[in-house]
Amino acid sequence: MRMRKLPWAEEFLAEAEVVVKKPQDNAGKWKQLLACETLHVEVGTGKGDYWIQMAQQYADEGWIGIEKNSSVAALAVRKYTKLENPGKNMLYIQNDAESIQSWFAEGEVDVLHLNFSDPWPKKRAHKKRLSNRKFIEQYAHILNENGEIQMKTDNSSLFEYSLLEFQNAGWFLWDVSVDFRRCEHAEDVITEYEHRFMEKGQPIYRAVWKKKMKENA
Repeated sequence: MRMRKLPWAEEFLAEAEVVVKKPQDNAGKWKQLLACETLHVEVGTGKGDYWIQMAQQYADEGWIGIEKNSSVAALAVRKYTKLENPGKNMLYIQNDAESIQSWFAEGEVDVLHLNFSDPWPKKRAHKKRLSNRKFIEQYAHILNENGEIQMKTDNSSLFEYSLLEFQNAGWFLWDVSVDFRRCEHAEDVITEYEHRFMEKGQPIYRAVWKKKMKENA
């Protein structure tokens, strides 16, 4: 079910300071802007819980959230504005990630997160999946040599598809789990959205890919 359009969303996003209006102007400058050495980018933030909570947990690292849907993005940014101490290590881009390569310099990003992305179940829509080859090629450009992509999903079909897409693109599967939350992972926050699946006994699938295999591995 698609979320209804919020009439206040676009005006709110236009006025929010955390939202970067022309992200291409910051290519190569993000770490300087966020005063960080490690830069995380979450593509498809949904309502923003992961972006916000991880940025609070890792306050010395930079966190950029990206969301295409303006209404969903507005809810994420509103949560940020209501924080008592909003982090200076956070920025937001409300735009379609199809242009992500133009927003970051080559090798600028350290970790890219894909959390519970839209599975686009119909085969003709698979090209819209955030793990489709056209996106993977852009990720390869903006990630540094040792950069990685971390993906979580509740959708087994999307997970299987993604494993093959990254493999066919020549990426190295660094870590994989078909039931990530069977063990405690304090390093990775559990959002309310993810918790719903866990309560139903739904396994969380997770994979980590790197651009190349670790030397001497």
